[in-house]
Amino acid sequence: MSNHAEEWFDVVDENDRPIGQKLRSEVHRLKLRHRAVHMFVQRADGALLIHKRTASKEEFPDVWTSSSCGHVNSGESYAEAAERELMEELGITTELHRCHKFDACPETSMEFTELFDCRWDGDVMPDPEEIQAIEWKQLSEIANRVRQLPDLFSPAFRLLFRWYRRQS
Repeated sequence: MSNHAEEWFDVVDENDRPIGQKLRSEVHRLKLRHRAVHMFVQRADGALLIHKRTASKEEFPDVWTSSSCGHVNSGESYAEAAERELMEELGITTELHRCHKFDACPETSMEFTELFDCRWDGDVMPDPEEIQAIEWKQLSEIANRVRQLPDLFSPAFRLLFRWYRRQS
């Protein structure tokens, strides 16, 4: 959700159990544990969609990241957030598959993160408030770019992508 009313997030403990709710700005300012989702969208030819975040993003502006990603709002499940973010950011509605849950850590900006993937060969409609560019790249091409120029990619994407590559 971009530039609308500020979202409420569940603040969670080290076991991802909700311990309260706070506004997005407070959660980030205080570096509290909260929840996020990332989606990897792949075409039948194996290419993965990555997107470049807009310059106006508060965290990691102008860097490449997952096909779609976002926060889990207060009271929302990871799966609900994944479906919502995929639709808001890319205009895609499709079946998502849960891949893995990552613990909150500095690389994920203290977000417990669930990674989902899906297959999509249709059109995408990137939200211009969130996404300045998209690219479809083979996993090996992305791996080479991440290795050569890691700072062009968000820390969370690098962590999730490393894990994802080991599974393929």
